Amino acid sequence: MPPELQKLLDELDAADRDAKAVADGLDEQHGTWSPSPGAWSVAECLDHLAVSNRVYLVQLVAGAARGRAQGRLRRRPALPGFVGAWFARYLEPPANVKTKNPRITTPRRSPPLADSLEAFLESQAGFRDFIRTNADLDLASIRFVNPFIRGVRFSLATGLHVIAAHDRRHLWQAWNVRRAGGQ
Repeated sequence: MPPELQKLLDELDAADRDAKAVADGLDEQHGTWSPSPGAWSVAECLDHLAVSNRVYLVQLVAGAARGRAQGRLRRRPALPGFVGAWFARYLEPPANVKTKNPRITTPRRSPPLADSLEAFLESQAGFRDFIRTNADLDLASIRFVNPFIRGVRFSLATGLHVIAAHDRRHLWQAWNVRRAGGQ
């Protein structure tokens, strides 16, 4: 596995461990508790990540299929370009600027914590499979349609780095919710 892709796999594994830790020991009442009206609970943070990941992965898979059909094999490391790297950094915690999430990624209202955690972990497994299956492609040059930002196309490499940063952002948010609830 190329080192930058192994680093992404390690980041996905770390996000899995963090998600399990943030949910560990919470009962349903605490897992679905929200610090204020309109704020997300731990379960809603995990649900948002699961939904976002599933929607994003569909577009990544489509982009990889097009790249494979065109014979676009790996020529350079799977790293984002300047704009993609900036966007991934923007998503990193702490979230200094609150942004409105796309409507299609709005979490279910008070989903069961165990269901949200399981859905998140399954979505992460999908990204690990994607990386392993497509490590031979030129992920830095193959583009996909960003499902959340109309008219924007990212490289597959950027998409993978964005997902890792997005995971960290909302896991950070989930930890803040848990601490606010005294857990």
